[in-house]
Amino acid sequence: MSADVLYQKLADAVVDMDEDGVVVLAQQAVDENVDAFEAIDKGLAKGMERVGDLFEDEEYFVPELIVCADTMDAGIGVLKPHLKPEALAGRHKAIIGVVQGDTHDIGKNLVKILLEASGFELIDLGRDVPPVNFVEKAVETDAELILLSSLMTTTMEKMSKVVDLAREKGVRDKIKILVGGGPVSQAFSDRIGADGYAKNAAEAVRLCQKLVTQGVK
Repeated sequence: MSADVLYQKLADAVVDMDEDGVVVLAQQAVDENVDAFEAIDKGLAKGMERVGDLFEDEEYFVPELIVCADTMDAGIGVLKPHLKPEALAGRHKAIIGVVQGDTHDIGKNLVKILLEASGFELIDLGRDVPPVNFVEKAVETDAELILLSSLMTTTMEKMSKVVDLAREKGVRDKIKILVGGGPVSQAFSDRIGADGYAKNAAEAVRLCQKLVTQGVK
């Protein structure tokens, strides 16, 4: 089987939620000395990208998205030990979490799944995260992005605090800050001085890719 056909089969298996099939195909890639990074990037991640499109088009929903992500992870589990060190270097790094006072993390988790499938390195701070933690972790890890989620209007102003803290610490120009969640809007993002707003996980991925490749707001 050619590498391109194998990539296509890996992608299809992710979309079809065929975890057993993904594991078999990933092992076949290893046995045939197919580059592990290419198998992930052109196979598993492409499949997850299609899943993101299906989710955005409301053909797939949260349960399907989660199963597809688990399927992708099963394939990555087989391929990861065979990645060359240089394949892991140079990935764009992002901090993600739900702001202080909020524990709703389904949206945050979906964004994380799709961004990781797109090749980003995600540092997940979890739920109920104080504003200062986002900024300190971004500085500590030299992250390019901070992704903030909130599903409660009462906690949205914590996002503004993250922007203010980044400015106070002199890192605002180095770190792009994105916001999202049920009550959040583009107008709110503009008001607090964030770099962007995404209404869903697929849009968040596109915006992150744009910001790290073009460096524009």
